[in-house]
Amino acid sequence: MCRILGIGVSLIALALADLAFTTGVANVLFEALGYQPQSSVLGINVIYEGMKNNDLDLFLGYWDPAMVTYYEPYKKDGSVEDARVNLEGAKYTFAVPTYVWDAGVKDFADLHKFADKFGKKMYGIEPGSNQLMMDAIADPSLGLDGWQVVESSEAGMLSEVGYEIKEKQFIVFQGWAPHPMNTMYDFKYLTGGDKFFGPNLGAATVTTQVRKGYLEQCPNAGQLLKNLTFDVDFENVGMGYLINDGMKPEEAGLKAITLNKGRLDAWLAGVTTFDGKPGIAAVKEKLGL
Repeated sequence: MCRILGIGVSLIALALADLAFTTGVANVLFEALGYQPQSSVLGINVIYEGMKNNDLDLFLGYWDPAMVTYYEPYKKDGSVEDARVNLEGAKYTFAVPTYVWDAGVKDFADLHKFADKFGKKMYGIEPGSNQLMMDAIADPSLGLDGWQVVESSEAGMLSEVGYEIKEKQFIVFQGWAPHPMNTMYDFKYLTGGDKFFGPNLGAATVTTQVRKGYLEQCPNAGQLLKNLTFDVDFENVGMGYLINDGMKPEEAGLKAITLNKGRLDAWLAGVTTFDGKPGIAAVKEKLGL
């Protein structure tokens, strides 16, 4: 029962590349330990229903607070449980190029002063993922009446950001970390968005979640999940392997593990192979480290 792991990967744009990468890392480790991970890219509601119905075992990408409303019913009925926070220091809020920040746009309340330079536009991602931007525009205290959200996709938005930075034009867009944009472009996150994105620049944590009872039923796999943590810099680079280099998640995971093999001691502490042999030795041998 425990050898095959059903792993959900969310379609939500904010989390997709982050989760594809971290799931890729987990898959490489589980396979090297003799498990058979099976990842499925699904809508967040489908992932939670899958865990509730025992069709899926785990999910590495619960972004809090962005996904609170999705998780709430399953938290209440106890069908989905937290294994551990796997990432701290994530953030999600408006961003501007550093030269725009230097010109005086440092806070949400500064945007309206430069409405003409921004063309009364802010750039978001996929339709359906920009509600917080729309909420900010609708808030009378910010003076953004008449502004509009330009919706496209993550790639479309970042292409526009790159173009405007090259031309030294004003642009405000949806930024978040971890993401390779943080190393690709020179930009700053705006203060003043607590009402919409939460405090500390939309600070977020990412948690590994499992179906009810999984940690007790599969304690060895559960131990790996309880050990597995990441950081923003590690994910910024790893997500770049996917987005910029076109790698598949497991390829990106293997490269990241190979370049950061010092992390294996903590990740594999108290973990064995599926057959009960020492985990760290088996993983290093299997991966040629």
